[in-house]
Amino acid sequence: MQVAHPSLTPDSASLAGMNKSVLRKMDQRGPRYTSYPTADRFSGDFAVADYLHAVSDRRSMGAWRALSLYLHIPFCDTICYYCACNKIVTRNRAKAALYLSYLKREISMQGSLFSGMNQVEQLHFGGGTPTYLSDEQMGDLMAHIRKCFTLAPDNVGEYSIEIDPRTVSVERVQSLRAQGFNRISLGVQDFDPDVQRAVNRVQSEQQTLEIIRAAREAGFRSVSIDLIYGLPKQNVMSMSRTLAKVVAASPDRIAVYNYAHMPQLFKTQRQINEDDLPSADSKLDMLSLCIRQLTAAGYVYIGMDHFAKPTDDLAIAQRQGRLHRNFQGYSTHSETDLVACGVSAISAVGGSYSQNEKTLDGYYAHLENATLPIARGIQLGMDDVLRRLIIQRLMCNFELSISSLEIAYPIVFREYFAAEMEKLQALEADGLIRIEPEWITVEPKGRLLIRNICMVFDRYLAQDRERAARGQKDAPQRYSQTV
Repeated sequence: MQVAHPSLTPDSASLAGMNKSVLRKMDQRGPRYTSYPTADRFSGDFAVADYLHAVSDRRSMGAWRALSLYLHIPFCDTICYYCACNKIVTRNRAKAALYLSYLKREISMQGSLFSGMNQVEQLHFGGGTPTYLSDEQMGDLMAHIRKCFTLAPDNVGEYSIEIDPRTVSVERVQSLRAQGFNRISLGVQDFDPDVQRAVNRVQSEQQTLEIIRAAREAGFRSVSIDLIYGLPKQNVMSMSRTLAKVVAASPDRIAVYNYAHMPQLFKTQRQINEDDLPSADSKLDMLSLCIRQLTAAGYVYIGMDHFAKPTDDLAIAQRQGRLHRNFQGYSTHSETDLVACGVSAISAVGGSYSQNEKTLDGYYAHLENATLPIARGIQLGMDDVLRRLIIQRLMCNFELSISSLEIAYPIVFREYFAAEMEKLQALEADGLIRIEPEWITVEPKGRLLIRNICMVFDRYLAQDRERAARGQKDAPQRYSQTV
């Protein structure tokens, strides 16, 4: 296990005092690296047989790793204009009942595939709005999961669910805890009434605080709050007020996401008045404010858009060098394969990624034919695995041991990555990283631009640039701005 380098102690002044000219220069579209290769590189040539082969390889290797299980519940009652998730907005509850019948089929199939090596240490319900399901439906689904997989004890496993505070009561929160969830994530986005109306998500502070109190009383191990900066009607003053209210609520983790306005890709975002969006400079000011205000309140800046209390498992995992990043963001479970069930869900098993069908019709059709609903994916080669490791370590530990890579892989780092080293030297000149004979270290202010730093090692982006230089045009990438 690689232990994080002691020079990486966060410095809120340098983080928040980043030169704006450098930020503007580096602000471009780029991946969030919840995987490498990124999902837009997946291919329809990857089929169910390839996934089965990955599972077989896992079994032949002794199946010593625990599993992470993700379930996608796509339904929502109402539409939030900013949302870019794979969702279905409907009040027809019969659709959820039908979906659950197929979801349970997929869970059964995956459980059979992993029979004998199906210990789950991490479970996450995402969406959509998972609490769109009724209490009875959720209890039935959790019971089905336990039939198909072995869940680690409550004090070992991390079992989390995303909730919309507008959709649950105090009693429902208590029921979720009784059903086995021990971590809860609340979507808030912003407490300002004008911002809430502009994005069609009106949610009172009282509603949110009531659910947080209920979660504490029910014995949830961790409470997380999600915020977004860059929304319409937002400014530094309103953001500061929201942050103060969030800090007063004392959640264990806080995520502050950068709003990516891409109405050409997400129809719901066309409901947002672009004249109400904050300027690029205002967004930078809000980002700086978030870092300054949250670190001053005692939260550790984990990286990108995540903050945690020093006693939280995320902060501890980062200090111990075992932080991981997957499709749910930063994670403490680095040695797990990810099995994902539900429409559009993405699994990561062995050296492969696979994504389910994105439409309900396509998803249902596969399961009707008793086949896993896999639509596309990718098998990683040695170069992919190496670059994935580099990106993981930079994203999670903010440093890279060159010698450890040369021991693990048949390469001479500075020769294999000669082109990348030239780009890294430019980043060093901007004060974002430090290059030493045995280490590449991300400087404190470089954490703001960790996506840009990781993009240097993205072979697929380099190939895109080469094609563009030859005059070849590719389909536009679905990336958000890096700042």
